[in-house]
Amino acid sequence: MGKCVFTYMRELGNKVFSALGSDTRIKMLEILSEEEVHISELARKIGISVPVAAKHVKILEEAQLIERRVFGKTHVLKPNRNNIYIAMDSFAPTKTIEVEKGTTLLDALRGVTAVKVKKKGDRELIISTDGDEGLYVYEINGKISEQTVDNCVLDDDSVIEWKKLEPVTKIKLDIHVKK
Repeated sequence: MGKCVFTYMRELGNKVFSALGSDTRIKMLEILSEEEVHISELARKIGISVPVAAKHVKILEEAQLIERRVFGKTHVLKPNRNNIYIAMDSFAPTKTIEVEKGTTLLDALRGVTAVKVKKKGDRELIISTDGDEGLYVYEINGKISEQTVDNCVLDDDSVIEWKKLEPVTKIKLDIHVKK
């Protein structure tokens, strides 16, 4: 990534965390995570005036945490969840290492972090990184790889993003069974 991209990511991260520094804006995002609403409805649900709500919405839009769709004079808001994740990625530490051509990603990882591996059939799966257990995936130069870490051979300079799959709730179901 170029310096310009890192600067953009840092600025976006600053805007995101600044926007999340308000209880009112967090309440707005909670409401928007349940349903798309217009500004006046959002203001009513929180119990604030429309002009105050509009100022908070502007901050959330500048942080790219919400999107606005316009239907005539009605402005409907919805969350932009991806930018929260993008902003958080900017805080991942970067470790630079040098390896021999043909080194596997697994061996490269072992050079910078403590990895715990479990053998599954003929494959080795990483089950923890620095003691943090979970499921992990990686990207090579921005693209998710289909190869396992022990089969991924490094022949060229690459940027690897090692990512833990976090249990993020996409939808909650409150199911009531008729008796």
